[in-house]
Amino acid sequence: MHEHTVDRDGRQLHVVEDGLPEGWPVVVHHGTPGAPLLWPTWSDDARRRGIRLLGVARPGYARSTRLPGRSVADIAADVAAVADALGIDRFATWGVSGGGPHALACAALLPGRVTAVASLGGLAPWDAPGFDVLDGMREDNVAELVAARQGAEALNPLLQPTATAMATADRQDLIDQLDGFLDEADAQVARTGFGGPLVDGIRAGLRPGLDGWSDDDLALVRPWGFDLTAITCPVGVWHGKQDAMVPAAHADWLAATLRAERIDLPPTDGHLAVLAHRVTDVHAWLLQHQ
Repeated sequence: MHEHTVDRDGRQLHVVEDGLPEGWPVVVHHGTPGAPLLWPTWSDDARRRGIRLLGVARPGYARSTRLPGRSVADIAADVAAVADALGIDRFATWGVSGGGPHALACAALLPGRVTAVASLGGLAPWDAPGFDVLDGMREDNVAELVAARQGAEALNPLLQPTATAMATADRQDLIDQLDGFLDEADAQVARTGFGGPLVDGIRAGLRPGLDGWSDDDLALVRPWGFDLTAITCPVGVWHGKQDAMVPAAHADWLAATLRAERIDLPPTDGHLAVLAHRVTDVHAWLLQHQ
């Protein structure tokens, strides 16, 4: 694994790279909260398939400089700057959970550069016509998004206890406590080896504080700053039917709105299982659109 620091207008962007250095570039957008920590199963698959896998930390996470008031759309210029710095012209991209909208922003705003985009457990826009983004969502996730709508003053006190625990608690204790925050489908995935990478990613992302997480939430409940229907490259949607963090209705809305070429709704998967078991399928599909 290699790490890069890319300067953009005086801000630093933290980039992690793995897979095959001369392979087809695929940019990964991490979840909310999270960091560009590429799970070993993703990197191993990337090497086998000839993919150059790149994770980019959004502003405020890990070692990426904060950009207060950022929108979802702002990620496109950051990713373009990273691609330029690393000598990359065209690339595919995927994002998970809160990273899904950011992957879609790159597809919409970087036409001709993004060859295909995939959303994994990703959210629909807060202002999606005829759609209630909170319907069927876990209560703690609902509380977080409702607080974000009220602003940072309401949101940050809600997030701070988790951010503090991630900074101060023992890693194994945090892994052991995941059951209390996950539905059974996701808890089972965490128990089978993905709890460690999940905790590590959140800890790495929140190391500088909760700004990245807070700014993500605030951006997700405001207008995203781009037109979803402007996406012209192939779109794929992967989403577990048992997902309670981001209900599968989000995938249905996105797939219909974006006229997705590929939609995959595994009937027994939750939010984490898509990450644990479906990324190989995502990589295979993205490679069809070089």
